[in-house]
Amino acid sequence: MLNKLRNTKGFTLIELMIVVAIIGILAAIAIPNFLNYQCKSKQSEAKQALGTISKNLEAYLSEHDVYTDSLGALGFELKGKNRYNITLAFSEGDTYTATATSTTVKGDATDTWTMTQSLVLTNTVNACQ
Repeated sequence: MLNKLRNTKGFTLIELMIVVAIIGILAAIAIPNFLNYQCKSKQSEAKQALGTISKNLEAYLSEHDVYTDSLGALGFELKGKNRYNITLAFSEGDTYTATATSTTVKGDATDTWTMTQSLVLTNTVNACQ
């Protein structure tokens, strides 16, 4: 009877605990990397939007000899779920700054991107770090 109990098939508790520990270690490595890549992919929306606005502003300037402060006049519209609010600020008539501010706050940081008329893209607060 004792031999029959020892010949049963299955996993021991130690083997199961080792598997759970390995899965935990892999998750601890993979989840932060996934969240970082997800944040960077969302930031590409802001970069693309600011680039499009800058190009459209320059095209508008070449046609009308002035910049416009209306995103609608540029034919620019964000569709779907907006992760960033876009604003335009003008100073001295021929300079502008387009700003994309994240609609979500991570900790104390709100992700903010700016682009000037000289096409300089800056990230003042990086919420991915």
